[in-house]
Amino acid sequence: MFISHSHWTAALAATSIAFFLHTASVNAANAPMTVSQVALYQGVDREKVLIEGAKREGQVTFYNSHTWFKTFVKDFEKKYPFIKVSEWRNDSKNLIRRVTEEFKSGRFLVDVVETTPEVMGLLKKDGAFQEFYSPEARFYPDDVKAKGKNGLFYLGDRETYNSLGFNTTLVPASEAPRTFKDLLNPKWKGKMAIAGTSTGVRWIGGILDSQGREFLDKFAEQEVRVQDIAAAALAGLVVSGEVPLSPTIFDANVSVAKEKGAPIAWRALEPVVTTVGYSALTVKAPNPHAALLLLDFIHSKEGQQAIMKGGLWSPRDDIGSIDQKFKKNYLDEKYSIEELETKFVQWEGLMRQLFLRRK
Repeated sequence: MFISHSHWTAALAATSIAFFLHTASVNAANAPMTVSQVALYQGVDREKVLIEGAKREGQVTFYNSHTWFKTFVKDFEKKYPFIKVSEWRNDSKNLIRRVTEEFKSGRFLVDVVETTPEVMGLLKKDGAFQEFYSPEARFYPDDVKAKGKNGLFYLGDRETYNSLGFNTTLVPASEAPRTFKDLLNPKWKGKMAIAGTSTGVRWIGGILDSQGREFLDKFAEQEVRVQDIAAAALAGLVVSGEVPLSPTIFDANVSVAKEKGAPIAWRALEPVVTTVGYSALTVKAPNPHAALLLLDFIHSKEGQQAIMKGGLWSPRDDIGSIDQKFKKNYLDEKYSIEELETKFVQWEGLMRQLFLRRK
């Protein structure tokens, strides 16, 4: 049978296109990809590409600022047994210092960073993050998305509330403060402490915003100690009774401690300082495939439910979080990153002036 030149050319073109598409798919799964290419890849075989790449990498390094992630990564490793997570947790001030020092020295060790917005904003400003795509992002409101030209720089994954924690053995619930004004009662003089880390600094900012400087001056007269430890560790001091009560305790830490039978309770002093945690992919992630699987898992419905087991709350739209019936103070929505950077310096200076120099 005679085949015309035009038909033969069309058939050859169709075959070439099919071959090209097949080759592109194979190359996506097997050929080396840059961090940027992997991060923004949206092909139908994305999950396959990530899993195959993660099997080659075998590990992922995760820096974060919440104690629950130590437990959370076990769920991730159970789902992906071929990935070993190196997890390091610290206060956001120490986290940004570590990431910055590593990057300046040319040592790119961390794959995924998770911490509070002021630090995420500063790291983004310094070029530490790679825009990425996640199919889970569609389930989150725009309010918790830091968008770039092609993807997301970081995405919200948890919400925490910072307010009053008290030892129920030393401070009966009926006597514990119910308002900020109650903290000024003379009977609490010398019995309170605040976190000296960024948790305490944010609380100082929240107090200035909602109660004013006059209240803060009066609160300082209560002989309040500053504990330069993470909020979780301060909650431990409340449990032991070394610190009878503190207004800088996260509800999540109290929830976890109460499940273990600890004599501690949490109470919202309105408005409650509310913090959103965000996670991101670093620009030179050594294990980008495993890192993206971790980010997908963190933001998946399964991952968010695992996070909520730690007493945290999810910003994901299709998660049925219990409605928190108290007023919240979102400092991060009131100031730009540049303004927050300046405010944090001012708030930390005020903390030292009022609570440390008088010692």
